[in-house]
Amino acid sequence: MKQVFRSTLATVVGWVWMAFAAFNAVDLIVRYSGQASMVAAAVLGVLTALVFVTCLRPAVILSEEGVGVRNPLRNAFVPWRDVDEVTVSHSITIVSGGERVRCWVPQASARERAAAARRGRSAAAPVPARGRFRTEPVRSKGEQAAAEALAGKTHADWVAEQITERAEAARRAASMAEASKATDVPTAPGTPAATGASTATGTPAEPEAGTAAGTADGTVARAGALKVTWAPSALAAFAAAALLVVAAFLV
Repeated sequence: MKQVFRSTLATVVGWVWMAFAAFNAVDLIVRYSGQASMVAAAVLGVLTALVFVTCLRPAVILSEEGVGVRNPLRNAFVPWRDVDEVTVSHSITIVSGGERVRCWVPQASARERAAAARRGRSAAAPVPARGRFRTEPVRSKGEQAAAEALAGKTHADWVAEQITERAEAARRAASMAEASKATDVPTAPGTPAATGASTATGTPAEPEAGTAAGTADGTVARAGALKVTWAPSALAAFAAAALLVVAAFLV
């Protein structure tokens, strides 16, 4: 199951700005007046590119294969088996193979932390008994369970828990599959039992995905670890804005 986590406020602001930018772009085209219109278009293009990469692009995506992180300018992906640690301060940080990626969203502000602490105290308080002069409604069992699950946690904490749980489940499933494979498949005489051991011809066997392997420079790398790439959509947005700026100077 695929889950996408964004900042609701940033998404709303981003789409409102996109509607505003589209309206003004049409107006500039209809009422084109030379260099003044091009300068206005360049300013609008730069601001729209900034809003796009900071409000609409950032997201944390949980898929069947692993966790994807879309930050303003870069994309990152970590397979579930390679997620070593997930920490939360103001933002979520995912550690894999000694490398780390910080998620742009969701973030936990000081105000959200304070609100989470208040929820925690409220969830820990005893449920009021049913009386004639009840001042607040009595929680159902489902409402009480939901309040206890979210007690003291921000949205970032909850997302980090989802990542940790799915990574641990993937590692357990992989370990069980490897154990089952080791017990079901008999080892032939003369066949190396350990992964990475030398074969009869002296050629080292390839390590399994997710295991450590030596690189040419002597460092230790792990197959399938954290992968970070530049975001094509962000680069395209800034390239379009740069073209408008150049056109404004040339007109």
